[in-house]
Amino acid sequence: MSTPLLELRAVGFGYEPNRPVLTGVDLVVPAGRRMAVLGPNGGGKTTLFRLMVGALATESGTVLVGGVPLCRNRAGLLAVRQQVQLVLQDPDDQLFAATVFQDVSFGPVNLGLDDDQVRHRCAEALAALEISDLADRPTHLLSYGQRKRVAIAGAVALRPRVLILDEPTAGLDPSGVEALLRTLDALHRGGTTLLLATHDVDLAYRWADERVLVARGHVRQGVTGAELAGGELLTGARLTPAWAPVVHRLLDRTPGLAGARPRTPTELAHLLDPGPAGRAGGRSGE
Repeated sequence: MSTPLLELRAVGFGYEPNRPVLTGVDLVVPAGRRMAVLGPNGGGKTTLFRLMVGALATESGTVLVGGVPLCRNRAGLLAVRQQVQLVLQDPDDQLFAATVFQDVSFGPVNLGLDDDQVRHRCAEALAALEISDLADRPTHLLSYGQRKRVAIAGAVALRPRVLILDEPTAGLDPSGVEALLRTLDALHRGGTTLLLATHDVDLAYRWADERVLVARGHVRQGVTGAELAGGELLTGARLTPAWAPVVHRLLDRTPGLAGARPRTPTELAHLLDPGPAGRAGGRSGE
């Protein structure tokens, strides 16, 4: 069995004495996954991510990166950040350079790469995020969605094995969300393991290979698609049921539609359309 890219063993953390945010967290991130980390606002998702990259020190337990315990000295953090990158929810917390190219190049430059390697990595990252045309634009003149993509490009330029995104779809309109998900899927096909934090249960259901729930200080890995249809698990985490599994139950009771698995309202509309585009299914989400 291959070594997980990231692993947390019995990790605990709190910002104040005797007020834990996370307790006894066990989590395994294998290579090649698309993992959705679900939880309510303030539930501990961002704290979990900061522990994964060494931005916070655990109070108990161990974080392992590629099977090696994370060390929070200069050399240890540099080694971690060449393998794992965290993109924060608000791009303005990460963008600081005058132009897009300067911002994306910051990481490669600090790795000590030569000019040709820096330019190549930046061009590669900008192309992956479909923003090559923005390279010379001032970052402060970009739209919110463009700034999100630039922040992700800055992480991608470091070629991490694991890319962690904290609420990447927050603040985007529906078309912006779909465009970003297509980009993330392309990164995944290229070999990047993805962790995406969200409180959007529908998004977690249709996008992720595996789902993790963070709530009330605890982390549960392996939440099933059926559990996202409703029940005490979601109620306790202050989350609403996913749309798709509820619709799937209804379709299974409808003659001629049993087994159909639309993942989005658009796919459901196509399914119900009697024309040639009808009966477009999707994967089950289980």
